[in-house]
Amino acid sequence: MESFHIYLNSQELKTVQTKIIIINYTIMKDKNITSIISRRQFVKGVAASIAAVQVIPGSILGLNGATSPNEKLNIAGIGIGGQGHGDINNMNSENIVALCDVDWSYAAGTFKKYPNAKRYKDYRKMFDEQKDIEAVVVATPDHHHFFASMHAIKNGKHVYCEKPLTHSVWEARELAKAAREKKVATQMGNQGQASEETRRLCEFVWDGAIGNVYEAHIWTDRPSKGLFDEYWPQGVPRPKETPPVPETLDWDLWIGPAPMRPYNPIYAPFRWRGWWDFGTGALGDIGCHSFDPVFRALKLGHPLTVEASSSRVNEETYPLASMVTYQFPARGSMPPVKLVWYDGGLRPPRPEGLPDGARMGEGGHLLIGDKGFMLGNRVYPEKRRKEYQDPPKTLPRSIGHYQEWIQACKGGKPAGSNFDWAGPLAEVVLLGNIALRVKLREELTYHKMEWDPENLRIKNVPEANKYIRREYREGWNI
Repeated sequence: MESFHIYLNSQELKTVQTKIIIINYTIMKDKNITSIISRRQFVKGVAASIAAVQVIPGSILGLNGATSPNEKLNIAGIGIGGQGHGDINNMNSENIVALCDVDWSYAAGTFKKYPNAKRYKDYRKMFDEQKDIEAVVVATPDHHHFFASMHAIKNGKHVYCEKPLTHSVWEARELAKAAREKKVATQMGNQGQASEETRRLCEFVWDGAIGNVYEAHIWTDRPSKGLFDEYWPQGVPRPKETPPVPETLDWDLWIGPAPMRPYNPIYAPFRWRGWWDFGTGALGDIGCHSFDPVFRALKLGHPLTVEASSSRVNEETYPLASMVTYQFPARGSMPPVKLVWYDGGLRPPRPEGLPDGARMGEGGHLLIGDKGFMLGNRVYPEKRRKEYQDPPKTLPRSIGHYQEWIQACKGGKPAGSNFDWAGPLAEVVLLGNIALRVKLREELTYHKMEWDPENLRIKNVPEANKYIRREYREGWNI
């Protein structure tokens, strides 16, 4: 049998072996070798084919920009000391070729685990110097998400970015657009989107478990941690102390596109989330996690209006506790929905029909329909649960949040929280933060913000539009 080459990419095959069997049979058929053959002869022919076939990676041939499934991706990590450490460890089936962090002491554990990866402090320099990178994991503070991800996309790299996708609404829109144009594989770090719980919630709601859903409530205890502790500070002023910058930290790079301010350990490495300039508060931190299953189940898109109330606010940090109310239009046969977000330990009232002793929890979601309600994935009241039969499992199950993205990078189907999904979701979350801005508080006692998603503007409160897109420090324009 003559030798030949076969060019395969991940969209054309499930396994190399399966293709080879098919090709072998086709060759024999084309040569009129269609007489009765023994099983032994067929297997012998397959073995000969395997020996003669050279599988060439799709990435070498430039097929769809995909890496062959039998290749390992060359992945770079940006922000690797905290959540990034865990993200990278979940990608360790691939080649970790570059690691970037502004604090090499904080990142020391990740550096040690991947000693062969090249080390950087500035991701812009990393993209300029290292050309073997195929995919990037971004787990920086929120104010760097857009810049690190956009640099990667403009360089043709696949991107996994932690939640929230960006720091501003405009950035979320632009990042999704750029990823679509460059045809790179993307995923936001809301890991629960891949869960069994998310799929079952959709299956229950779509099956009519609680009838037509017209109200949703989502809550978290963050930034609180119980009654007497906190994950990070909110509702506090800027510190006056200016201690020296740790020798291992490049403070200028950490500040990046945000306005410069003196170093203080109240910001870095982890406690930056509650500061307007760097983080996106409790809503940004948890919203992309907890909104996701509700948005999927209720098929929500852009809201009509947004309004908010909160505890005391200032120009430096998000309020200690807040409520944000969104109004969504009807979608097909689904009625309009009011969605209310609570943080800082606030939560909705216990729904009538919830048994005494049933716990609402520090965080969760509540869907209210015209035939009952769901707390998490449990149907209430008891009468409705007894008369209702659980629906069959009809949705495809995930191979795993991280594996979704890895396979998408190699030419597989888009990941479940790719930027076409994650971008609009992040926009909704970040709109809630605009409603919490200090300079809008008095004005928003008279109005609900009316959202125009097509033109990316707030129609009836023009002074709110300056918060849709932030200004960047000199040297950090994209």
